[in-house]
Amino acid sequence: MPRMMNQELRPETLCVQAGWAPKKGEPRVLPIYQSTTFKYETSEQMAKLFDLEEAGFFYTRLQNPTNEAVARKIAELEGGVAAILTSSGQAASFFAIFNICEAGDHIVSASAIYGGTYNLFAVTFRKMGIEVTFVDQDAPAEEIAKAFRPNTKAFFAETISNPTLCVLDIRKMADIAHAHGVPLIVDNTFATPINCRPFEWGADIVTHSTTKYMDGHAAAVGGVIVDSGNFDWEAHKDKFPGLTEPDPSYHGLSYSKSFGKGAYITKATVQLMRDLGSIQSPQNAFLLNLGLETLHLRVPRHCENAQKVAEFLQGQEDVAWINYPGLSSNEYYELAQKQFRGGQSCGVVTFGIKGGRERSIKFMDSLKLAAIVTHVADSRTCVLHPASHTHRQLTDEQLMEAGVRPDLIRFSVGTEAAEDIIADLKQALEAIR
Repeated sequence: MPRMMNQELRPETLCVQAGWAPKKGEPRVLPIYQSTTFKYETSEQMAKLFDLEEAGFFYTRLQNPTNEAVARKIAELEGGVAAILTSSGQAASFFAIFNICEAGDHIVSASAIYGGTYNLFAVTFRKMGIEVTFVDQDAPAEEIAKAFRPNTKAFFAETISNPTLCVLDIRKMADIAHAHGVPLIVDNTFATPINCRPFEWGADIVTHSTTKYMDGHAAAVGGVIVDSGNFDWEAHKDKFPGLTEPDPSYHGLSYSKSFGKGAYITKATVQLMRDLGSIQSPQNAFLLNLGLETLHLRVPRHCENAQKVAEFLQGQEDVAWINYPGLSSNEYYELAQKQFRGGQSCGVVTFGIKGGRERSIKFMDSLKLAAIVTHVADSRTCVLHPASHTHRQLTDEQLMEAGVRPDLIRFSVGTEAAEDIIADLKQALEAIR
């Protein structure tokens, strides 16, 4: 990726230019390498790839040139050293943890996270022998620290939680994690690297559901894991033997010793992708790249529209409460102003309608422009009732622990005209009166 005058390129330029740098006679637009395999001239050439002695492509389940280019673009956007695309955001969350954990290990997670991730941690990981302790991310540092154990391997949280819109104090969480010798893993889906780069605040690993803002058009499911390269695995080698001790499946190779700052992503690629195969298809990676090329244009529009929607809802008598970090009355306003570029957070607004759960659902059913879909954060305005949909598997106690009120409406503000979105909200409010 070229640099201008020895300066790092800005995010706007990286969205358009990073990742793919064609040489003479090569396609200007990133091609789709729709091939399962890649040809070599000799057996020795292929053997060196399998022994990790040389870099290259030999089977798309592990790596593909299209995927590699898009992963490289996202790594540059986040300021990381390397990245790997996964088949979904859920796969990214799973791989990010499983890359450093095994049966008998423990992680700490913020409780205010996406319902699917909560289930992954609380139910599926438990079946695999990995225990999770959930904490209130807004609690004092000394209270959160009590959740850590000698076998704790990571701290997980979301920059802006889905759907509760809690803003993570990344520096605070990074300090806590590092004091216990573990990395901070942050899901940055809602903020995107346009509004926040968690590595600059001390996070070590970042994940995304690229299905959301990065894709933008709701056409391709995907995820990504980005490594900052800053966590010193060797300094805590007793905690992370999978990265620091010899891997018998690669003739005793040690990832941290052989690949340095690239150890974490290398292991995720050659071990987890090799064995579990949750790779993103080259077609989806191509579509993701098209979305990334306009990410810097779309995210500000999402945020501007969301701000207008939040300010409108704040003045409506039928609205019981509203949550948006861009409102000066919001408890996270000051943190958002400090941590997010221009104080902009995301395009999602949450609120409840007076009268409780049933009246909130009636309001949602009365919307016409906003579609009821199991999705969030694309160019089209959409709406969801988490307690009935994405968080349906959680008990009332778990819902409250995750900060999901029964009347909570998750309103994902699109890039349409703000006036039209607000008009739709107005008519829905009138319909329930």
